[in-house]
Amino acid sequence: MKIAIIGGSGFVGTKLLERLYKSGLYELINLDKAESLMFPAITLNCNVLDKESLSKGLAGFDLVILLAAEHRDDVSPVSLYYDVNVQGMRNTLEAMEANGIKRLIFTSSVAVYGLDKDNPDESFPADPFNHYGKSKWEAEQVLQEWYKTHADWNINVVRPTVIFGEGNRGNVFNLLNQIASGKFMMVGDGKNQKSMSYVGNVIAFIEFLVKERVAGYHVFNYVDKPDFTTNDLVYHTGEILDKKIPTTHIPYWIGMLGGYGFDVLAFLSRKKLAISSVRVKKFCAVTKYDSKKAMSSGFVPPYAMEEGLRRMLKEEFGK
Repeated sequence: MKIAIIGGSGFVGTKLLERLYKSGLYELINLDKAESLMFPAITLNCNVLDKESLSKGLAGFDLVILLAAEHRDDVSPVSLYYDVNVQGMRNTLEAMEANGIKRLIFTSSVAVYGLDKDNPDESFPADPFNHYGKSKWEAEQVLQEWYKTHADWNINVVRPTVIFGEGNRGNVFNLLNQIASGKFMMVGDGKNQKSMSYVGNVIAFIEFLVKERVAGYHVFNYVDKPDFTTNDLVYHTGEILDKKIPTTHIPYWIGMLGGYGFDVLAFLSRKKLAISSVRVKKFCAVTKYDSKKAMSSGFVPPYAMEEGLRRMLKEEFGK
């Protein structure tokens, strides 16, 4: 099978390419505007906003995995979310059609549901609270409309929750780094549950879809269970690293006030700061999602949640 990965130079893409390459079952290409440190020989410089280069790059392939996205909390201007995530979807679909490709796996996000929802499953109404979630939902709507006139296509949408793992430098890494350093300050009571996904399981699920979901339109939340609270993360980090982790709790309203202060400072300095009101709000929110559909599909995660956390902590902070 010939698989084209769009946006495979990043964290998840690199891990996915590594898994698929080692299997020896696939012919692979990575289309990305960024260089790939691990897979330069199969990487073609390509921007998802350039439909012509996308069409050339996809020639001769059987399946597309679309990972490319603007996803940081502080993207500026905000129009980039919609340019890359929504128009990029349109360009990808048109480039696929031009090449006769009818299979797509798209990584969306649980951000389409919004914050503090009651364990939403795939049927839960979309209610995104930020531009990232809104643009991902708009991209899904583009897909839904496309499928109405392309019913012979096979489309799989994966909505992962926050992904962590070795080599990640996102929000989970930043949180665990603060905890492991002993400089962590808990905003709120720490009882809010955090659905998370270990990268080794996410890429295994994507390969499962490549092999097993070859017809129809499917949407899956992806979450590894159990859902840890922030207090659980502090406890497990201390246990795995054999450290006593001191924690100071501050009220939510004080944390948000500080976040707004950093928003003002970022605006005045024109710099991207590690703390913002959005990040404080996300940190304190309940982000728990239902993954029964994925876990009853026949897929078996290769790693337990605790093992994924242990692997990351040992790799990043265990020295």
